[in-house]
Amino acid sequence: MPCAPAEAPGPPAATSGAPAEAPGLPVEKPGLRAEAPGLRADARHNRNRILEAARESFATLGLDVPMVEIARRSGVGIATLYRRFPTKESLVVEVFADDLHACAKVVDDALADPDPWRGFRTVIEKVCAMQAVDRGFTAAFLSAFPDAIDLERERECAERGFAELARRAKEAGRLRADFVQDDLTLLLMANSGIVTDSPEAALAASRRLVALLLQAFRAEGADPLPPATPLGLDQLSGGRPLPGP
Repeated sequence: MPCAPAEAPGPPAATSGAPAEAPGLPVEKPGLRAEAPGLRADARHNRNRILEAARESFATLGLDVPMVEIARRSGVGIATLYRRFPTKESLVVEVFADDLHACAKVVDDALADPDPWRGFRTVIEKVCAMQAVDRGFTAAFLSAFPDAIDLERERECAERGFAELARRAKEAGRLRADFVQDDLTLLLMANSGIVTDSPEAALAASRRLVALLLQAFRAEGADPLPPATPLGLDQLSGGRPLPGP
């Protein structure tokens, strides 16, 4: 059940806010999307500055950062920003589209892995790593994008794909039988609560947290758990719509 085409991500953009990698776990963070064709050189330059500033701002401050702050950080006027990106949604889609494609591809690759436990584990490790170094990633993944049908389809397909990975891992006797999709939400809630003074420390802490929780998810020696609490993935963002300007 492939969700995303097997495309190589674009070349990484050189920004001061680029996420770090911790030893042993590469974080696949796609760069900014390809430049829009037909723009003058100065317009392309302004567009790239806006996207670089937005990516850095969303990664460190989340999606609540105001558009006026992104304009200030990019060094362009607010009118120029809105001329290029008329809404916050259009800017978020442009910044995170490659990340969402990459997330869907992680699930696709895991579904193709003949070892269901390894596929299940890899998805959790990679998604949590992306979340740990980019505060805007989770909100972007969970936001509704009515004008970006492909992103909506990929997100829904990724969720179904993860559920299928869990089913296979249970059938293989590797994932505890009482694991439910709500436990993924709990894991991501815990991972999003990591507070450190650097992206490197956040990623290292996330790796340890994920390793501890994956041990708890194993079927071997699993003790009974309290009943699961219904937790939709939308609760990771408090059920809020995409923040406005």
